[in-house]
Amino acid sequence: MAFLKITDASGRQWQYNFLPQGMCTIGRAPDNTVVLDDPRASRYHAHIKSSDDGSFTLVDGAMINGQLRRSANKVFVNGGPHSEYQLKNGDRVTIGASTLRFEQPAEERTTDVRYDDKPLGHTQLLISANDVMSTVLHTKPGEGVTGVTTSQASPARDKVLEALQRKANILTALYEMSKTLGSVFDLDAIFAKATDIIFRSTPADRVVALLAEGNGTENPEDVKLNPIAMRARDESLNNHARKLTIGRTITRKVMKDRVALLSQDAASDEQFAGVDSIVSQGVRSTICAPLVGESRVHGAIYADRLDPFAAFKPDDLELISAVAAQTAIAVENARAHERLAREEVARANYSRFLPEYVVKQMLENPESFKLGGVNQTITVLFADIRGFTRISEHAPPEKIVGLLNRYFSAMTDIIFAHGGTLDKYLGDGLMALFGAPTATPEDASNALNAAVAMQRRILGINIELREEGLLEIGVGIGLHTGEVTVGYIGSERRSEYTAIGDTVNTASRLESNARGGEILLSDATAKAARSRYKLHSRDPITVKNREQPVILWEVDWQRASGAF
Repeated sequence: MAFLKITDASGRQWQYNFLPQGMCTIGRAPDNTVVLDDPRASRYHAHIKSSDDGSFTLVDGAMINGQLRRSANKVFVNGGPHSEYQLKNGDRVTIGASTLRFEQPAEERTTDVRYDDKPLGHTQLLISANDVMSTVLHTKPGEGVTGVTTSQASPARDKVLEALQRKANILTALYEMSKTLGSVFDLDAIFAKATDIIFRSTPADRVVALLAEGNGTENPEDVKLNPIAMRARDESLNNHARKLTIGRTITRKVMKDRVALLSQDAASDEQFAGVDSIVSQGVRSTICAPLVGESRVHGAIYADRLDPFAAFKPDDLELISAVAAQTAIAVENARAHERLAREEVARANYSRFLPEYVVKQMLENPESFKLGGVNQTITVLFADIRGFTRISEHAPPEKIVGLLNRYFSAMTDIIFAHGGTLDKYLGDGLMALFGAPTATPEDASNALNAAVAMQRRILGINIELREEGLLEIGVGIGLHTGEVTVGYIGSERRSEYTAIGDTVNTASRLESNARGGEILLSDATAKAARSRYKLHSRDPITVKNREQPVILWEVDWQRASGAF
């Protein structure tokens, strides 16, 4: 198992485990495999590709539109810049203020295994993964001592004690696992513990941990299982174990039917001892148990005997099934922890300019948002403090910074409360979008209501400023509705979610014509908004690159009337 131990610029620490033949992308963008909360990291800063031989190569940059684009601040390995580098165990990768330590223990250089499609063995035992514990701890008929003769009492009693001891051993193993794995989110540690218990409690010679690809919605028979850990009982068996295949027939059955299966080949039955033709086929005794979580089947634990004449017992199936059930819980917790960690970074990035409900939608269904750039109709709002230069000349800098922070905090809260997206701060002004990333029929109305709420909030801010001996402020607001191109725009070094087009320019022109305390609307916004405020006609204005003057309306925001 190869993995990265990551510490990003915010101090958050976690671990990423590589999957065979997988691609790991690294950067600030939320759709990376490893998301770094680091302002010096590019959106897509680097990627790591794996090879069939188990090696991993770090590449500076990302493939964008078929071209490799390098990062702005480079990638450093062990202190030196590298465009491409084959990683070795212990290498330290630095991206901005983030550190990623690559680890790949030599004994686990590769966990690649081969599969075969041989039929199941002649003897099969099944345990449903849904009721493992009730099956494992169930007292079987004949295990009691009622109705036995004196001559039979001792053997029967011994049998009961043996069954009770078996159950106690299983419970002890599960309790040990639960203590160890209760707060562990490292898949290496999870499977190491599970394997250790299996080797201590069963005669297994080889244990392989298999993780399923995909999101759990695929057909169980078509799911690809990646071996992420493999151990043999001792070093003498290690080379032999790596040459053996895994039965695809048994793994498909346990994944599909959610059952733990013991497949006992004919060579393991005493009556077939010495049959050379069977021994030469390399058949053996195998147990495979699915990792069944609440949300999906995460994979399987595969164990086998390497001696074709050595067999597992039903007790071994019960114990491995119980260990797999406990392991599944730990794997689900680890995956949930990794997902939540990524969502935490994504939420922090998006929440700076998107309202909470939009952030939630994006995290739950990221495919529904085309953030690469789309054309859609939105309403653009510009707001700017009038006479701010005069105000800043008559107040200490710390007072001015405090004023701006108070103003921007209040305005941003209002924009979010009305479903808008904060595009950017512009000195003492701001730009907001209503209808991006998701458009609704209420976008223009929401923008107008937000503008009115902003003006009313300024009245309260001015009362606070007067009490502090500061000059009052006035804010001019302009709104226009039309088609824009919206998405991530910029360069690899810096990009932002924004809108461009004639609609943006027109909204900015309207804002520049608004005096302090005024809200100016274009005719397009006035019609789309179905305003409940009285609108006063203003002289049309000319806007660059537009032949026709823009019809203008002023909002009487201190009095509400009927619909426009």
